[in-house]
Amino acid sequence: MLSKKIHCAWLLPVALLAGCASHDEAPSAALQPAATPPAETCTASAVQSLIGHPVNPAVLEQARLQAGAQRARVLRPGTAVTLEYDSQRLNLDTDDADLITRASCG
Repeated sequence: MLSKKIHCAWLLPVALLAGCASHDEAPSAALQPAATPPAETCTASAVQSLIGHPVNPAVLEQARLQAGAQRARVLRPGTAVTLEYDSQRLNLDTDDADLITRASCG
């Protein structure tokens, strides 16, 4: 009887370790993320002609469309901005008179 208890006592740790073993199997297709089509990227060179022009909501939207960007923002002097890079965002930097001084993507 004692030998059966000792014999069964080592089965539990072995079973637990077996559950932690790694497998070299590829994940099923259902678990793999779907391929996303490549997104268009922002092209700031398409709106360089706007430098020196005043910015307003209509100009911002026109610039966004011309640059092929999904988003656009105006960066005025002293404005706090996030620093993460976004290839789909057009940035229009302005001076104190709201004249566009730079167009960039990111």
